[in-house]
Amino acid sequence: MTKILIAEDNPVNLELLREVLSSIECEIVEARDGREALEKIAKTRPDVVLLDINMPVLDGLSVIGKIREQSQYDHIPFIAITAYAMKNDRERILAAGFSGYVAKPIDPIAFLVELRKLMKNKEDSNLRTKATHL
Repeated sequence: MTKILIAEDNPVNLELLREVLSSIECEIVEARDGREALEKIAKTRPDVVLLDINMPVLDGLSVIGKIREQSQYDHIPFIAITAYAMKNDRERILAAGFSGYVAKPIDPIAFLVELRKLMKNKEDSNLRTKATHL
């Protein structure tokens, strides 16, 4: 079963993400700030991380910076969940090391499309890696 970590400090957004994810088979792990997100990533080894950019203690950009310094997490797709939706924000956030980007307010259909695209890319990558070891 796919394990998804949601790092989100806003209870309304967290509830919406939980509700949208209920339409797919997955295990949900939650973190309320960036420091807790780092701890849960290390402890639970999620398949995907949904990471709010504007969180207390440690923001999403700081979290992704710390994560991308550690190669053991290179295979994990990180999706930025953010209210930053100005012209160059998407490019800046993806350049910081995120695999995907979803703007708030969250459009459930667009969110699931992005999630499924990244999960397919991850599965394809895993298949290529296994094939090279045969």
